Amino acid sequence: MSRAERGTTDADDPVAYFLDDITFQGKSQRTRDAYERVLREFEGYLTERGLDLDEANHRDCMAWIHQLRGSVGESTVATYASYLHRFYGYMTEVGTFEENPMALVLEEIDESINVDPERRDITVPAMRSFVGRVTHPLDRAVVVTLLKTGMRAGELCNLDRRDLSLAEAPFEWAHRPQLDGKPDSVYVDDAPSAGEEYNDQRRSASNKRKRATTIPVDGELASVLVEWLAVRPDPRSDADPLFVSTTDEWGKRLTPDMVHHIVETHARDQGWYRDGGGAEENVTPHYFRHFFTTHLRDRTGDRGIVKYLRGDVAQDIIDTYTHDWGDRVREVYTDHIYRLL
Repeated sequence: MSRAERGTTDADDPVAYFLDDITFQGKSQRTRDAYERVLREFEGYLTERGLDLDEANHRDCMAWIHQLRGSVGESTVATYASYLHRFYGYMTEVGTFEENPMALVLEEIDESINVDPERRDITVPAMRSFVGRVTHPLDRAVVVTLLKTGMRAGELCNLDRRDLSLAEAPFEWAHRPQLDGKPDSVYVDDAPSAGEEYNDQRRSASNKRKRATTIPVDGELASVLVEWLAVRPDPRSDADPLFVSTTDEWGKRLTPDMVHHIVETHARDQGWYRDGGGAEENVTPHYFRHFFTTHLRDRTGDRGIVKYLRGDVAQDIIDTYTHDWGDRVREVYTDHIYRLL
């Protein structure tokens, strides 16, 4: 008999319980609404089969994921799967459910970092040659940061100087507490959301990662960032954005459109971008994320660390990478990250 048939109250509603908790954790109303839409849709799917949420097994979850294909894109399928995974993981952690059926499902589909075989294949030497032609300090810092960290354009735009810690910088600034004891690193938070204030400035982009991530900064990226900071215009915002415009919007925090324009301009010069070209042909900021994923995963053979660096590891997963950050993640990253300069 389903929960609805038993006539239980809202207090017994696992979805409402979970939504309340993520609201208390500081998630935005938009994030809450997205979770509620997906979870209620899945709950309805189970109800039609006479099941409650706590009765679903991995085959029930997989069947629902499978029936989504064809009606939504693969990235949306992966997002819906991650929502279910976080919900079940949390309810298991607080002792409401006995197990997380989505853990096995995610291992089976693992869609979030699959390589798209149709994308342009660029070798590391070719990318190194491309970077060598990017000489403007801002453009060079943007391109190298995207390629060395795999972060999204919006995440790059949301970086403030406090999110960066460099051991050998010729000038000092105060970094955020999360970087204490982690020199030569950049912190990418999961909190910034478009239209909402973060560090006393309203943001134009959201950080889409599932958890905050500390990414190592190697010598090449550190050098490029120091060169940029030495000539960076005074920011217009007290939030002290790391990347600001050097053109008509002098001193204004970069926006994703500005980042796309920077990358597109240099990709056109290289013959890697044309009007009307699709994702399989054009090099964009998102392509750099694909490049980072493909080459670092192939070099390390460690899919878990690459997922951690990309921010694809959800909050409910026991994150050994966080505990071992100073050893395993940095060591694997610095031993295998490609040279670009």
